[in-house]
Amino acid sequence: MTIENAEVKNGLTPEMAARLVAVCEEIDGREDLGAAVIRGAGGTFCSGADTRRWGADIDWAGDEGFELLSAVYRGFMRVGSLEVPTIAAVRGAAVGAGMNLMLACDARIVAADARLVAGFLRIGLHPGGGFFSLLGRLGGREATAALGLFGAELTGAEAVSRGIAWEDVADAEVEGRALELAAFAARDPLLARRALASLRTELGPPAVPWKAALEMERGVQTWSMRRRFAGGSS
Repeated sequence: MTIENAEVKNGLTPEMAARLVAVCEEIDGREDLGAAVIRGAGGTFCSGADTRRWGADIDWAGDEGFELLSAVYRGFMRVGSLEVPTIAAVRGAAVGAGMNLMLACDARIVAADARLVAGFLRIGLHPGGGFFSLLGRLGGREATAALGLFGAELTGAEAVSRGIAWEDVADAEVEGRALELAAFAARDPLLARRALASLRTELGPPAVPWKAALEMERGVQTWSMRRRFAGGSS
């Protein structure tokens, strides 16, 4: 999936978010698909929400403001609930809602020099879209406070060192590397979907105890073993 809005470095509009939801529905309905890569066009991941139409005439405490924000939220929320493993291929920058979109994915491949910026307080806004929750489950409290409250930024390489992304590579290699990882999961779409469901249930948020994870996994693992060793999958 490619985010494209060149005038504002791939800022998300409500219409784009609705299209993102529709594409996710298509993916979930395709049992032959086993993974998804989310990227931004033109070498930039996503600069956040496209706020050019968000003027003083909008009643942000009323229905219109609520729906505008909710429409953007639905885009990255739907990516976060995709039934296939997802990888964010992050080049250039991920800012605000763009960071939320990146963090909603199951893994992240980032350019070593990419910029990861919360950006909300810089423009006088409270962080939105579950930013604290999304970042906190990966980067912990310190990183979440630094980015969300104190204006800190991370490069792609720094994000990897803090456990917020899986791997940093040269900018030109980001999308190719993300597709390599996606291809591994996509070899067996049904198994990828089942394994992803277990990962999300076990690791949360909130996480479940190890003993509960063992009990939950056993049935699906035995299903996969029967499938693997009884000729159901190569």
